[in-house]
Amino acid sequence: MSAAGRFAARTVRVKAPGKVNVSLAVGPLRADGYHSVASVYLAVSLYEEVAATSTAAPGITISLSPESTLDLDDVDIPLDSSNLAYKAAAIMADVSEHATGVHLEITKRVPVAGGMGGGSADAAATLLACDALWNSGLSREELAHLAAELGADVPFSLLGGTAVGLGLGDELSPALAKAQTHWVLVVANYGLSTPEVYRTLDRLRGAGGIDAEEPTGVDPQILAALRGGDAESLGRVLVNDLQRASIELAPALRDTLGIGESHGAIAGMVSGSGPTVALLAEDSVAAAALAEDLQRYGLTALPVHGPVPGARIISDTLL
Repeated sequence: MSAAGRFAARTVRVKAPGKVNVSLAVGPLRADGYHSVASVYLAVSLYEEVAATSTAAPGITISLSPESTLDLDDVDIPLDSSNLAYKAAAIMADVSEHATGVHLEITKRVPVAGGMGGGSADAAATLLACDALWNSGLSREELAHLAAELGADVPFSLLGGTAVGLGLGDELSPALAKAQTHWVLVVANYGLSTPEVYRTLDRLRGAGGIDAEEPTGVDPQILAALRGGDAESLGRVLVNDLQRASIELAPALRDTLGIGESHGAIAGMVSGSGPTVALLAEDSVAAAALAEDLQRYGLTALPVHGPVPGARIISDTLL
């Protein structure tokens, strides 16, 4: 297109949810350096947004939206080719016949390095936004295959809802759980490195003479409790094999869990590799009250619910 004036820019905005690992069993260190897992993922009502805008100039650029609710001064988010959203756009450009340049504006709400898949949500949103922007016409299944190339959590952010994850977490099976559960997420003002948490788990297991087994499935009681929205039953079966390692690296997490449970949480756990803490509440009223109590301790506490849908387009605008 030789005349810049004929270029019609378009913006597609997509939201994608963060997630909580309602259960996470971790196998031993494998020869390839990874760990097999068996997990139940729950998409919750804390969303990332990506606005993908076509540009006349080629290439991919990224910026962070001033509407982000995170304090972006305290986090290091790369805005280059190492960003997962950039990689998602690059993959879509490779498979799209009508790709243009694109600018990605990311609104950050899911904690960075918080064990909730915020970067994966950005990537999922970018895949869907670029698919629409460039009229690629890919099915959700085809997008999910691309998502799996970007990391274990990306396909789930596309899918949303509730799912069982096996293998490296990327072998997803949707689970029926329409009933809502209510949570309070306590967001730390620091992050934890997922690889470091796994290394710490291996060290603790070695020091304790613990021989972990390969996980083959998830506790059916967890799925039954989620299906019925039974918070009391769910609270009795929450499990996260990474929690001990996360607390080893960030001992303050133990205090956060204690404060939450002393103020009415049915149960609490570190979400994924942490350091976000997920506290299970009886209902939405209890979650709001718990969040208010925790905020008096100077904690950042956010009431959320799940399951919620995966990535979806919320606007498509010609500029």
